[in-house]
Amino acid sequence: MRPGRPPGRPASAPEPDPTADQATKDAMSNATTVSPAHSASTASTLITNIATLVTNDPSLGDGSPLGLIQDAAVVIEGDRVAWTGDQSKAPATDNRVDAGGRAVVPGFVDSHSHLVFAGDRTQEFNARMSGRPYSAGGIRTTVAATRAATDAELEANLTRYLAEALRQGTTTFETKSGYGLTVADEARALRIAAAHTDEVTYLGAHVVPPDYAGDPAAYVALVTGEMLDACAPYARWVDVFCEKGAFDGDQARAVLTAGKAKGLHPRVHANQLSYGPGVQLAVELDAASADHCTHLTDADVDALANSRTVATLLPGAEFSTRAEWPDARRLLDAGVTVALSTDCNPGSSFTSSVPFCIALAVRDMGMTPDEAVWSATAGGARALRREDVGRLTPGAFADLTLLDAPSHVHLAYRPGVPLVTGVWRRGTRVV
Repeated sequence: MRPGRPPGRPASAPEPDPTADQATKDAMSNATTVSPAHSASTASTLITNIATLVTNDPSLGDGSPLGLIQDAAVVIEGDRVAWTGDQSKAPATDNRVDAGGRAVVPGFVDSHSHLVFAGDRTQEFNARMSGRPYSAGGIRTTVAATRAATDAELEANLTRYLAEALRQGTTTFETKSGYGLTVADEARALRIAAAHTDEVTYLGAHVVPPDYAGDPAAYVALVTGEMLDACAPYARWVDVFCEKGAFDGDQARAVLTAGKAKGLHPRVHANQLSYGPGVQLAVELDAASADHCTHLTDADVDALANSRTVATLLPGAEFSTRAEWPDARRLLDAGVTVALSTDCNPGSSFTSSVPFCIALAVRDMGMTPDEAVWSATAGGARALRREDVGRLTPGAFADLTLLDAPSHVHLAYRPGVPLVTGVWRRGTRVV
């Protein structure tokens, strides 16, 4: 596993949904709190009686990639982790929380989502489950609904799904534009997203919209010109759907190169529906991640293994489209860094649950539980080129997920069970 480059800007915290149901509020009491959870400040808090702590630091605990510590404790000071180790050696703190013999993992890092949209595609999903194959064209249905929505409607939808993800342990997330496909609609999508995270991706090159169907070259010119100028101030990343029915290799190269010239770093939707140039292009341009990676040649795997580009796998998409599963085992055995993410979107993967994706990856993609948890935390951080999230070691952000189980393995062992019973984000308990 190759180290990422210096961490990106810290994402701002998503606001919990004030309409969250009582079950979510009740979950806050599942861990025994000896003293009240506090707001992030200079105060220190000890979380102790942790059965299994995943640190993602191999120099700690059992020496595995997960850096597992049994009978562990964590000290939080302000918004950072100050100390981790054996609970018997924990220093004195201002506050104390008893984890009740439960497991603690780093907050999940969801490095691929599409959350600025309106409407849904229930009818499409129902038809697909009745035998119709998935194609990229369904995106245009969401484009029409998104263009018709107000800013307030789009932001309400975004915050709803962010709160949903937070309740399931996601503390860092990336999200994209791509459902506006006009200069004004793409810019407003990114502006809305940037109010909630700095991990914002410009995806004007999602598909060619109907109004440019007869002249895709003109749309690429728009994406690399006026639209890019309007969107770049709100984004950190530039992405393109390099796929049959979307953008070919030359078009994708033009989009990513133009984005880089504006200071945006590449990510690529690559090799989801068919073999193609996406992965090779991602590696050539030092993209932070090549996402999907379902149809890979040996040369694609070798290229990923010899690069900094992370292969981000999105099992929710294969589940929702009944498509071929990515071969995570092949990638891991070749030495590729793998991330797991939800791809939450209304068409092909309408889930915000990283635990669900962990279970799918273990059951259907050849990953061990340890590998899947690492990929959903540290792997996601690598896909965002971050070192301050995805791990629980001194100096990292205090983003922790408390599981109602003694081990992280239960995330795959008990699929579909709401195991997340507490979440701290930047040192503050939010669930």
